[in-house]
Amino acid sequence: MTLTHQLVADEITLAYGDRLVVDELALEVAPGRITAIVGANGCGKSTLLRALARLLSPKSGQVVLDGVELNSRPTKEVARLIGLLPQSPIAPEGIVVADLVGRGRHPHQGLFARWSRADDEAVAAALDATGIADLADRSVDELSGGQRQRVWIAMALAQQTDILLLDEPTTFLDVAHQIEVLDLLADLNRARGTTIVMVLHDLNLASRYADEIVAVCRGRVHALGEPGVVVTAELVSEVFGLDSEVIADPLTGKPLVLPRGRHHVS
Repeated sequence: MTLTHQLVADEITLAYGDRLVVDELALEVAPGRITAIVGANGCGKSTLLRALARLLSPKSGQVVLDGVELNSRPTKEVARLIGLLPQSPIAPEGIVVADLVGRGRHPHQGLFARWSRADDEAVAAALDATGIADLADRSVDELSGGQRQRVWIAMALAQQTDILLLDEPTTFLDVAHQIEVLDLLADLNRARGTTIVMVLHDLNLASRYADEIVAVCRGRVHALGEPGVVVTAELVSEVFGLDSEVIADPLTGKPLVLPRGRHHVS
């Protein structure tokens, strides 16, 4: 079981140049739990995740880790605590799968440290967990989009951080592999107590796998809490502009969103 860490966005405002994206947003990430960030396109989900990973500095406010401002911590220390899978990462040309996954071990190595048995074991475990051990010697350039996505997830797992941030981890994956990846993240959370924060587009998958839902709308937290409390027809209308019916998932009892659409109105 990993130690829990407190990751907090304290009234942060985020912008790209003059374009304001997130406005005085406050969020305390639930330690040791799975949090899903949901919202319409352009609402600030990915921008928020980038700030939590220290890839984007707030215009105002601050991101705090264990009571210390994230930007004041050494880069390598942050990398040992927080892992990130961004949207559409780019692999170095010609790199093979095992070498790319192995890059997740860099934060654990000192200036003159050699590759260790622990590094080998971490990479092997990440390859096995994501079902790509048979691709270890393949060039990443040769893989399908779904295979590449699993390679990036394996690299994040090899980093073995206590906090894992993932921006749309099910992108490019078919339905079966989406479930496999989310099951894998749930297993990681339960086995190690890893705090997981992920941006998801699919509300039903978010409701099924997350302990907490953060619904973002117009750069602010619109609602936060357990899926059964947050995911309602009213919220779906307010955040996504979608008319829907929300019922209990017959498999999990979690909310299940049924969009109406213009052609399916009872």
